[in-house]
Amino acid sequence: MEISTLTLYHCLVFVWYLFVLYSLMHLRTEERPSEVFLYGGQWKYLTVLNLFLQAVFYGVSFLADVLRLIKKLRCAKCVISSRDLLFSVLAFPVSTFVSISFWILYTYNRELVYPRSLDGVIPPWLNHTMHTAVLPLAFLEILATPHRYPAKKKGLFLLGCASFLYVSWVLWIYFVTGEWVYPLFASFSPVGLGAFFTSSLAIVVCFYNFGEFLNRMIWGQSKFCF
Repeated sequence: MEISTLTLYHCLVFVWYLFVLYSLMHLRTEERPSEVFLYGGQWKYLTVLNLFLQAVFYGVSFLADVLRLIKKLRCAKCVISSRDLLFSVLAFPVSTFVSISFWILYTYNRELVYPRSLDGVIPPWLNHTMHTAVLPLAFLEILATPHRYPAKKKGLFLLGCASFLYVSWVLWIYFVTGEWVYPLFASFSPVGLGAFFTSSLAIVVCFYNFGEFLNRMIWGQSKFCF
């Protein structure tokens, strides 16, 4: 993709995610069910954190494209390194996990992840933006431009740290409020919950490896231009 076209694309997706976050943050408070958005607000949900992550990633990508357009190559290299690290370690595996895991659980029993009470709060288009559109956009990003993946140990270590922080956040909320972020967690014993978190991490690692595989298959090892 030409750099000017890529710049426009990243700009549009960046603005789109900002709009989605704005729409989500400005849902009318009086319409929210009492059990939703209490301690931790909306920032306890992986879906919302992923939207913020995607906005940051596309903002960094847009900045990298602009620097390349104005020939600030030294600065561009630094920003591109940050962009690639964000995409490989977080943006692709997290968005893929959010979309696939949500719709699997939603199909099985939506009350476990998205209670019907939310239908009166979050419009359908916003639900699909949060849980559906993130997946094709992640794959489109791989097709749009190559990304340099970090060394495997470094990438998986950073992914593990991010996962640990989110699980710690979820457990802290339960410790403070006595309520789980997702009703699904209440159905597990402590051992079962540990197994669920471990298996979820394993799935995210698979998505990380899959993203690296696709990037290598499409772009090879050496097509990284500045």
